[in-house]
Order: sequence, then structure tokens, then C-alpha cells
Amino acid sequence: MSSDKEIKTLKDIWKELYPGMSENKLNKFIKELKEIKLKQNLKPHKPEWYKDAIVYSLYVDLFNKDFSGLESKLDYLNNLGVNCLWLLPILDSPMKDAGFDIRDYKKIRSDLFGLTQTSDEQKQITAFENFLKKAHKKNISVIFDIAINHTSNEHKWFKESRESSDNPYRDYYIWNKDTDRYKETRLLFEGMEPSNWEKDSNWYYFHRFFSFQPDLNYRNPDVLLEMSRNMVFWLQKGVDGFRADAIPYLWKEDGTDCENLPQNHIIVRFFRAALDYVRPNTLLLAEACQKPKEVVKYFGNGDECNAGYHFPLMPQMFKAIAKQSSKPIIYTLSPEVTPEIPESCQWFTFLRCHDELSLELIYVSEEDRKYIHEIYCKFPQWNFRIGQGISARLA
Repeated sequence: MSSDKEIKTLKDIWKELYPGMSENKLNKFIKELKEIKLKQNLKPHKPEWYKDAIVYSLYVDLFNKDFSGLESKLDYLNNLGVNCLWLLPILDSPMKDAGFDIRDYKKIRSDLFGLTQTSDEQKQITAFENFLKKAHKKNISVIFDIAINHTSNEHKWFKESRESSDNPYRDYYIWNKDTDRYKETRLLFEGMEPSNWEKDSNWYYFHRFFSFQPDLNYRNPDVLLEMSRNMVFWLQKGVDGFRADAIPYLWKEDGTDCENLPQNHIIVRFFRAALDYVRPNTLLLAEACQKPKEVVKYFGNGDECNAGYHFPLMPQMFKAIAKQSSKPIIYTLSPEVTPEIPESCQWFTFLRCHDELSLELIYVSEEDRKYIHEIYCKFPQWNFRIGQGISARLA
């Protein structure tokens, strides 16, 4: 896609998502992108580089303390054949949900540099840029998690939002006088959260995950623009892509289950166009805990996410090992379960991830869940999220 086409895409999406709204803010954003492109002149990635990616996922602190420790392991990772690092949440966070509650999108956690929270932010950014350069010298690309559906309740936007109903940041989130909206929305953390609404003074705010993770309101175009700016910020520092966390939940609509709505795809196309304008072939990876027939929609016509996780395959691989049969894998990869995807896109298949051996009923049957638990869940403390997974090393 040429630069002119990407700009046109941004403008077309704006009209589609926010009909009748002034384009002044969009034009300002486009001007910023043009200035960044001219100044940075970032070299495009090799087309479809992610198709050959051998990805190693890790928490920096748990892997080897901090970025210095991770840097010391780059040769080790290189020898394993790794050519892409997926860093689990590294952005500034109170760490109530392992970093998926982001407090500041343009700051990295100080502890990952062995520094205090009050340390010089520019020093941290420079240290991260140096890490990226060293990883790239080893031919290792680096992507990281970014929660695009919600923030921490300690984020400055939310702090402002809760101040008053006429605060400029109020509409960055979803507030209501009662809990009557979005009644068809399922409770993702059943048994851990009583509701998708949390009371705050005389109002309620909406959240799909924990109550300390208020959902963003993409009906407000400022949210779309600011989240795009956050990703472009890290693109300039040398990051090669983003794992877009909780992508199915971005747009909310009364009378629906607020999942996989058409507007989600429009939003993702906007992100993709902005990223590709600044640096073509930047990876946008869909994290959608959904069946493949839903995930495949986030590829669009090759103009949304470049890749997406194939969640059902993981438990079926362990089922296949237990049964000593390839049938579960063959069936899962058959057209009945796994649809065709655009030529430029890629399924990300994996052995394990930070969600452990996930057994959510959205992509495994009750029978499979019971069987895999019987085989692999050897101790009660391994039971993860009330039967939704197994939290233990299996090898």
C-alpha cells in the first residue's frame, strides 16, 4: 500500500466510524504522521517477515531480572533459533494484572532497568532503544503487548475522567448512572468479578476485565487517535510490532454481546494504516480468545492484523500427546475448524503461553476440558481460573 493510499484509508475510516464529525483532529494526526515519516525515514520491514518467525515469549523480570539480564541471553536465544521476542507487558503499570493494567503507555516499568519509579524517563527510553539495537544486530525482532481495550484505573486519563461528568477526559471511558446498559455482555472473569460495572461515587463505569481496568470508549475519536499515537511512539523507538491485547471487545453496542462487532474491524484497519504509513510491514498481532472462524475476521482482506493466535490448537496438541494420536490436531487444522486466511497473513501457533494451558469453553468442549484436566492437572493448586486452565510446567 502506498503512503497516499494509507492516508486515504485513514480519512475513509474516519468518515465511516465518526460520520459528520469534524476532520480537524484527524488532519492534525495525519500531519504528525507525515512529519514522523519525513524525520525518521524508518526502513520498511521485509514483507511477511512474521511468517518465518520463531517466537520466544517471556516476562523480562521472570526470565532474567531486567533488560540487562535479557540482553545477556540474546546469544542463547539466537542459538535456539529464536528470531522474534514477544515481551509480555513492559509498559508502566501498578502490576495488579501482570502489567495488562497500563498506567502510562509511553513509559516502561522502571524495575525492568533496575531503577526506581522516579528515575529519569529518558534514561529508560534510551536503555530500551539500546536493547532493541542489540537484539536487531542478532537478527531478533522485538514485539510487545499493548492493552488497547482498557487502561489501569491509575492512568491519568481515568483519574481525570472520574473527577466530574464534564471533565474533558470523561468520555475516554464509559460511564452510566445505572447498570442497565450492555446486559447481554458476558462476564469474562466469572467467579472473580460480580459485574461488568463498578460503582464510583454516584456513577458506574464499564469494564470487561478486572474492576481496576476500566474499558476505553472508542466512540470518542480522541481515544482512537491517542491509542494510535501510543503505538507510533514505540515504532519510532525501534519496536517491530504489537500484540494487540483484548481486540474483540473494543466497540460496545447495546443489544449485542459487545464482542467482535463490525466497528472493531474498522478500528483495527485504522491502526494498521497508521503503522504501515510510518513503517510498512510492522506486525499487528491479534489476541482474540475466540474460535478461529471469529479470529480470521481480524485479518480482514489482509488490511487488518497481519497475524492472529490459533488458541484451540494448543489444548488439542496436549490432547493428542495424551491419546498418542494425531487426530485432534488434524481435525483442529481442518477447514471445518480453521478457515482459510489471506495470503499475506499468518496463524501464530504456540505450545504454551502466559495464560497457561487454557481450557476456556469458547474453544474446547466440556469433554475435552475434563479429559485434559484428568491427564495433566496433577495437583489442586495447578487448577487455573476455576477450571479454565492448568497452571504448571508440563515438560
